[in-house]
Amino acid sequence: MYFTRKTFGEGLMIRSIYSIEVRAPGMNVLKVPLLEPSTLTDGVGLWGWTGAALDEGEEAAEWFTKFLGQPRRLVRFHEASQNRPAFPKYAAGHKLKFQDAYALLLASQESLDALNERLEEPVQITRFRPNIVVNGCASFAEDLWKKVKINGLKFNSTQLCERCKVPRINQETAELGSEPTQTMRKFRSTEILNPDKKSDGKVYFGHWFICDDHNAKAKSKTIKVGDPVYVLKKLSSYEDVVF
Repeated sequence: MYFTRKTFGEGLMIRSIYSIEVRAPGMNVLKVPLLEPSTLTDGVGLWGWTGAALDEGEEAAEWFTKFLGQPRRLVRFHEASQNRPAFPKYAAGHKLKFQDAYALLLASQESLDALNERLEEPVQITRFRPNIVVNGCASFAEDLWKKVKINGLKFNSTQLCERCKVPRINQETAELGSEPTQTMRKFRSTEILNPDKKSDGKVYFGHWFICDDHNAKAKSKTIKVGDPVYVLKKLSSYEDVVF
C-alpha cells in the first residue's frame, strides 16, 4: 500500500530549504537532503504503477514509521531506471514521476483572487500547488485554454484538476479545515460548470497540461518567472472541457 500527501490529512507539514523539512506534532524535525540517494528499493507502487525507487534511508523510514504507526519508507522516483506512463487517453507517450496524473498544473492569479473574494479567510496559491501561475487574464479563463506557448514551447491541456482534501490543509498549522472546498462547491463543481453533467461531489481548480515538444532543442529550453504566455487555442465552452 502506498501513501501520498493527501493520505495524512492534518498534522503533517513539509517545507523545502536546502533539504526538505518534515514536521509533525510530537516529532523531531526530519531533514531529508536534496542530494539524490544511491540505494534502490523494489516493490514501490502508486496508482497502479509498480517499480523501484531511491530509498531515502533509515532515519526517514524510522520517522515515518513512528508517526504513522506502521512500517513505511520514504522514496524518490528514479528517472534513470523507471518508466511511469501518464494517462494514455489524454497524454499518450508522456511520462510521470510521482505526480498524481500529469506533470504540469496551470492556474491563474485571477482565479485565486475570485475564490478569495468568496472566502472569509483568503488562501495562498500554494494550497493548490500549480507549476505555472499566470496573471493578466480573466478569472478561470485557463479552464478553456487548449494550447499555450511559453518561451517557444507548446503545451496542451488535458483535464481540469479535480481537487482532493489537500487544499483544505493550512500549510502554517497543518490543520485540516473545510475551506476552500466548501465554498468551491458553490461555483466550481462539476454540475455548475457543465449543467449537462450529474453531480458527483467534485470541485476543480487549475488545468492539467503536457508539453508537446520532445526534441533535443526543446529539452534545452526552460521557462521562468516573467515569461509571456500565449494562448494559441481555446475551447468554446465547458461542454468541450475534459473533467
